[in-house]
Amino acid sequence: MQTWKEYYLHRSKLDHQMASGRPCSDYTCRAMRGHKGEIVAMAYLSDNEHVFGAGKLSSAVCTASTDGTVRAWQVQEGIQIWSSPPQEVPLVKLITVPQYKVAVSTDARGTIKVWHGETGEELAAFSTSSSSCSLVPYCVNKQPFLSAATAGGAIYTLEVPNLKQVSRIAAFQNSSIDLFVCSPDKQWLIAGSTETADTSVKVFYTDCLISPKDEPPLSSSLPVNKCVTICCFPKAPARVAVMHKDYMSAEMNITVFDLAVRKSKYKMEVLAQQVANFTLPGGTGNPAVLMEGYGQETILLACGSDLKLYSVSGTQLEVFQDHKDAITSVWVDSFRVVTSSWDLSLRVYTWKKANKISSLTSCYHLLGGSHRWSRGFTAVACDNVSIVGVVTESDETSILRAYSFNL
Repeated sequence: MQTWKEYYLHRSKLDHQMASGRPCSDYTCRAMRGHKGEIVAMAYLSDNEHVFGAGKLSSAVCTASTDGTVRAWQVQEGIQIWSSPPQEVPLVKLITVPQYKVAVSTDARGTIKVWHGETGEELAAFSTSSSSCSLVPYCVNKQPFLSAATAGGAIYTLEVPNLKQVSRIAAFQNSSIDLFVCSPDKQWLIAGSTETADTSVKVFYTDCLISPKDEPPLSSSLPVNKCVTICCFPKAPARVAVMHKDYMSAEMNITVFDLAVRKSKYKMEVLAQQVANFTLPGGTGNPAVLMEGYGQETILLACGSDLKLYSVSGTQLEVFQDHKDAITSVWVDSFRVVTSSWDLSLRVYTWKKANKISSLTSCYHLLGGSHRWSRGFTAVACDNVSIVGVVTESDETSILRAYSFNL
């Protein structure tokens, strides 16, 4: 058992080190190798609620690769915990459900598999017969579920970990669902297709998917077209932002909706109330735009090598130009933001609030090695005690670089 004072002192020290980022004194960097192909997905298997006892910290991440294996790694020691047998088809996606210590992968034929997080044992498999599959996990009344959106426009809802099918719906007709997120309150699934110009975003009430009835599930189409990307806001239970292109011009717009269910005596219907809409300056700019939400009304955009902060009303709050090459991924949590880039660096920022407005402080770079051997970072993730990035090597394989902060 530990006292609140011990926890506070340990946590304060770690937060200070993650904000200062001094090599050797604040963190240890390790490279983790083992995959013989490209790492296509990486996620923490351990949850953020670490126990600060006796100076012992432990984080674990899972990876999926084109070499057909799922692997688990111990971050602080920089060692592999387990590896799955090579699968016949290259893997394309991976998520984790830390509360239940499982990892879920999908391959290029739409086969979903669940892996035991501590042993690597295959627990279940389910085939969607699709060329691609996007996965979203969520819990309702302490029961874990998994929804899988396919290239054929279908959404499967499955129990975890046995992958028993609960429901299947046709969300889009012959259009791939390539954008798929769950609202923070777990009541809404938002599905988007960048292939179709008409009705490219739909929202589904999760209760209708996990408890299917004879009638169609409760859903609605958002009044946007030519969808580019979607994000939610962690502190706004049912708020979603959609980036979309204008039909008549090259302008990029962001529209924000609040979702709700209206119940009457005879029916229920979805309400999608528009709370904001604005046009991004400079036209489309870089088409590879990454968008994340923070709090209730802050939007982060990675456009090329720039990281930009906007309010939901469209006010540009900050612009950071710390990277020398395009940003490849953005990690956002309550404490910090970490970006990865092709310039072979990670950039760490910390949140602050002044006059009720959220802003970022740019802290430091974490370097990923030499461009002689590596092409750049392609993904990054973070927990309370470590940061892990995926580095693509010059021979098209991938390694992990783990930055463990000292207690």
